[in-house]
Amino acid sequence: MNFELPGDLRDMQAIIRDFMLTRVEARAHEIEETNHVPEDLLREAAGLGLFGLSIPEEYGGVGLGALGRCAVYEALGMGHMGFGGVISAHASIGTSGLVKLGTDEQKARFLPRMASGECVAGFAITEPSSGSDAANIRTRAEKKDDVYVLNGTKHYISNAPIAGLLTVIAVTDPARGSKGMSAFLVEPQSTPGVSIGKIDEKMGQKGALSAEVIFQDAVVPAANLLGPEHLGYREALGILTNGRVGIAARSTGAMQRLLDLSVAHAQAREQFGKPIAEFQAVQFMLAEMEIAVQTSRVLWQKVAWMVDQGQDVRRMASVAKYHATEALSQVADKAVQVAGGMGYMKDSPVERYYRDQRLLRIYEGTSEIQKLIIAGDLLR
Repeated sequence: MNFELPGDLRDMQAIIRDFMLTRVEARAHEIEETNHVPEDLLREAAGLGLFGLSIPEEYGGVGLGALGRCAVYEALGMGHMGFGGVISAHASIGTSGLVKLGTDEQKARFLPRMASGECVAGFAITEPSSGSDAANIRTRAEKKDDVYVLNGTKHYISNAPIAGLLTVIAVTDPARGSKGMSAFLVEPQSTPGVSIGKIDEKMGQKGALSAEVIFQDAVVPAANLLGPEHLGYREALGILTNGRVGIAARSTGAMQRLLDLSVAHAQAREQFGKPIAEFQAVQFMLAEMEIAVQTSRVLWQKVAWMVDQGQDVRRMASVAKYHATEALSQVADKAVQVAGGMGYMKDSPVERYYRDQRLLRIYEGTSEIQKLIIAGDLLR
């Protein structure tokens, strides 16, 4: 078994890692203070192909498979997590449904603008009454002639305040339960009846904006139905499943950055006349962090490879997300401990990671949901 990434992916990963550690991290304080990612950084990201990771080359994208995308996501995890959240919400769950299910006309209409970064995408499934219980969606889409009329509210929708396109899951046949849901391509900035609520104030991941999306008799052309009618929920689960592998990769990158910061600090910081790296207690924490990095990396690489082979990854994607996000939580805690008081200060990247990483155990399926998926698959 060859665990080395192909040379072209290693090169691209190195370029993105350098971009995150230099260009993005240099603006981290600005992003934290303004809760906004500077437009020039987004343009640079577009120039590096970050908005077109999963979009085929014929539409202006990079056309990476799952292994390639996740290699880039790991590099994104090395820098400001809010910035990485904007990119991953677009390039992962915001884009993959259209790439997989879209008609030729839909792809030609949207994908080139999405690949260039002109049109930022998001995925709208969560509602006030349906988080982990996605089958409890109440947003309705009623067919009237050649349009659908949408009514309902989505919330905590990543990229909603800046999105040019949302993939929206809505009920089209209430009598069929979860088998009566469909997916729609909605342009929130130009569709009458669609409004964006106030930007959510989150604990961390500044710059990765989310908000409510409200539909009040919003008219969406029938041509914007994504995939077969009434199969939206099933396809949504597939989109979320593959997105979980990317979260595992981003978590691995964040762990690697925290480990690098901790090693550097332990070697430079002196107590009792010697570097704290010479204390066994610190060495044990560094070793545990390295174990978390390596096991998480092997897992996401395996699951991404399985996706590219067309294998069913429902269980293993949950394994990878659960392991990596829970491990990141522990690594972030150890990084603060190694840094001591410095790690608790606002100007420390360790403090920022400590806040930012907490969300990864919640969105795109909580840790508890991942365990239910794993156990359910085993028992079947």
